[in-house]
Amino acid sequence: MSSEVTGEIEAEDRVLMIKRIRVRYGLKLRRDQREAAERAHGLHADRCPVARTLKGCVEITTELHLEEE
Repeated sequence: MSSEVTGEIEAEDRVLMIKRIRVRYGLKLRRDQREAAERAHGLHADRCPVARTLKGCVEITTELHLEEE
């Protein structure tokens, strides 16, 4: 598994603030694991401590790119 994270910063009252975080996950898997990986991706934000802490303060989006072995 790999991940690439990009943050978007904007000035608010002359203070730099993180406004958006974009996470791109890459995962190599067998064909029979695809459904489980997609299901886990759909649920993970509710169980992620960082996402839960920032919820409502910073927009977080994720993408899942799957590659079959």
